[in-house]
Amino acid sequence: MATVKNFEELNSWQKARELARCVYELTRKEKFSKDFGLRDQIQRASSSVMHNIAEGFESGYNAEFIRFLKMARRSAGEVQSELYLALDAGYITDEEMWKAYNLCVETKKLLNGFIAYLNKNKRTN
Repeated sequence: MATVKNFEELNSWQKARELARCVYELTRKEKFSKDFGLRDQIQRASSSVMHNIAEGFESGYNAEFIRFLKMARRSAGEVQSELYLALDAGYITDEEMWKAYNLCVETKKLLNGFIAYLNKNKRTN
């Protein structure tokens, strides 16, 4: 694997950014934007995915990076759960929900693959 110099080069971070952008677009919808609790929570969770990837990358240690990647994966799961609330509340359509949900799935797959790769190539620095 080529050496990655910046977290922005990571496919998982790029997909997480796409997920956050999608969530922010959904939460701008009139009804959704007025539910401050759910809106803020899903925005925080979606941005947490990309932020944890970046923060872990900057740690410089595989074990620490893996820990942050797992946090990112948990945040993506949280977004999936919150999407159901938004759907049930009538804030988003089925199509919008599944588009965002599938971005979560794709992000988690990338994270799982990256975690597996780092576990295979464990080193302390």
